[in-house]
Amino acid sequence: MITLGVILLIVGFLLHMPLVWGIGILLCIFGLIFAVLGALGRLVFGRRHFF
Repeated sequence: MITLGVILLIVGFLLHMPLVWGIGILLCIFGLIFAVLGALGRLVFGRRHFF
């Protein structure tokens, strides 16, 4: 999720597409939140790891 977010951030920035840029930001934020919760051992949507 974080990787896809970074790719969308780069594509959105290079092609001047604010919608893609915004989606990339949201994916990065959610990916980081899920990664932190998984590292703390908390279940997120019934899963302990998001790879």
